[in-house]
Amino acid sequence: MAEPGSNPDVLDSLRQVPLFSRVGESDLENIAALLIERRYPKNSIIVEEGLTGDYMYIIRSGRVKVTKASDDGREKIMDFLEAGAFFGEMALLDHAPRSASVRTLEPAVLAALSRRDFLALLRSSPDLGLSLIQELTRRLRETDEQATSVSFQRVEDRAKGLFARIARSESGTGERRITPALTHQQIADMIGTSRETVTRAVKELKESGWLEQRGKRYLVP
Repeated sequence: MAEPGSNPDVLDSLRQVPLFSRVGESDLENIAALLIERRYPKNSIIVEEGLTGDYMYIIRSGRVKVTKASDDGREKIMDFLEAGAFFGEMALLDHAPRSASVRTLEPAVLAALSRRDFLALLRSSPDLGLSLIQELTRRLRETDEQATSVSFQRVEDRAKGLFARIARSESGTGERRITPALTHQQIADMIGTSRETVTRAVKELKESGWLEQRGKRYLVP
């Protein structure tokens, strides 16, 4: 472990995080000085569902997936996060067990902020408190939009929205972007439908030319 506060690009990384985008320069420097750098190899569990958390994390490089265990014990993918995203902040506010697990999809560098330091910062920085409220409001609005999508959008449109959101540029894919490996059941879990319905939707999207498949990964415009 090392303190990335001495790294000159830490402030730039923090400015890319929505949670800290409205925080003043002096507060940003205070935050940077408290961060602890942590490096994880591929397929490492960073936080585990059901366990109490003492840190929030900012992704500086790499990519992770957020999962929950379903009633039958299957892993249900909730989201994919990459550089600039953060997670674990709710456990710092209420000290309740983690609501999901987070695992690396590739080697990752994270910046960790402890619960004690986070709460101290909130008490001393009105800008950080306001920024936290705004970011949590944005997430709540996004959750509402996803719920509306499940209720009113066609499955094909929900699948397109998911693929477009999680795909990223990668060498060898030309002008298209590529998703992580996904099964039809995982896609179904993420967009709120059945595996059979996803199979039909994926077939239609491929026949329309919008979607290409490469093994368990998908290429999108």
